[in-house]
Amino acid sequence: MYLREQPLEVFKRYIQEGINSNEAGGILLGHVRGEHLEIIEATEPSFWDRRCRFLFERMPYFHHKLAMKRWKESKGLVRYVGEWHTHPQNYPAPSSIDLTEWQILAADRRDARPLLALIVGCKGLHVEYMFSTGKRCILAPFDAPIEPV
Repeated sequence: MYLREQPLEVFKRYIQEGINSNEAGGILLGHVRGEHLEIIEATEPSFWDRRCRFLFERMPYFHHKLAMKRWKESKGLVRYVGEWHTHPQNYPAPSSIDLTEWQILAADRRDARPLLALIVGCKGLHVEYMFSTGKRCILAPFDAPIEPV
C-alpha cells in the first residue's frame, strides 16, 4: 500500500488534539494494481456526517457522490478502496464497533476485494484489510510522525 501526499495532509488536519476535538473520517480512493493499492485521495468530513469525541458516523451521500465522480473522471481507474477515521489515542486500535462496521462494508464490496481500514491516531496510524468473512490482516504499524498542520 502506498499513501500519496493528499491523504496524509487530510489526516494531519483532523488529528484529535485536546479534549474538545471530535472524530473525523471519510473514504479512501485510489488505484488498484493487482494486490497493491495506491491511495490518492481521502475525503474530508462533510456537513452531514456525525462527529463526536468518540464517534464518527459517515453519511453516504457526499462521499458516494465524490467517489462516483472520481470513478467517472478516471474511466474506472480511481475507485473506492476503504474507510478512514480518527481516534483520540496516540496509537489507535479499532473498537468492536469499528470491526463490525468494517466487516459489513467489506461484505458489500462489489469487487470482492478486502476493505482497507485506516485509523488516524495522534502519533500513528492503524492500517488493516478487513475481509467479508471477518478475517483481518493488520499491516505493519505506521508510527511515522503524523503531526497536525
